[in-house]
Amino acid sequence: MTELQKLEKELYDHTLKVASLRRDAELVPVKNYKFSTLDGEVTLLQLFEGKEILFLIHNMGQGCSFCTLWADGLNGFVAHLESHFSLAMVSKDSPQIQRKFANSRNWRFKMASHGGGEYISEQSVLTGETNYPGILCYVRKGNEIFRKNSAVFGPGDEFCPQWNILSLAGLGEEQWQPQYSYWKCPEQLDDGK
Repeated sequence: MTELQKLEKELYDHTLKVASLRRDAELVPVKNYKFSTLDGEVTLLQLFEGKEILFLIHNMGQGCSFCTLWADGLNGFVAHLESHFSLAMVSKDSPQIQRKFANSRNWRFKMASHGGGEYISEQSVLTGETNYPGILCYVRKGNEIFRKNSAVFGPGDEFCPQWNILSLAGLGEEQWQPQYSYWKCPEQLDDGK
């Protein structure tokens, strides 16, 4: 095996260990937080839509091209996840801004706004941060809600394959940054510039 193959095998072994630790994670009770949507106020319990597990994506909102990259990628999994789990995305943006931006990206997520309030300060994916991207897994037992696991989104994480693809070319976040749209200037524009 080459050094690269050995490290890839080691990474795989660590991935299995992480999965085992997540499976055995302790359930921590949480309160039934309130969110704003286009249809009015909803609670965390309502976001479960009767299912036992809710994945709640923390997005920094329309002002973050990195969060947009993650959401664009996860959007392809919505139908797969919703076949068994509940899935929603929250950000500090108002419900109107969320929906307008989601529509521009063809996102299929249920959207809710935490408005930068109590929920995000108490349920952040990164302790001490109040607007950090990531994903949380909540479990419902009757009307009780428990936090099971969370993970931070960031360059090189396990939730965005873009970084692994770029690494094949020897590139990282220093050489590439996501954009809201990609436009390449032709060699010459019609206006002669």
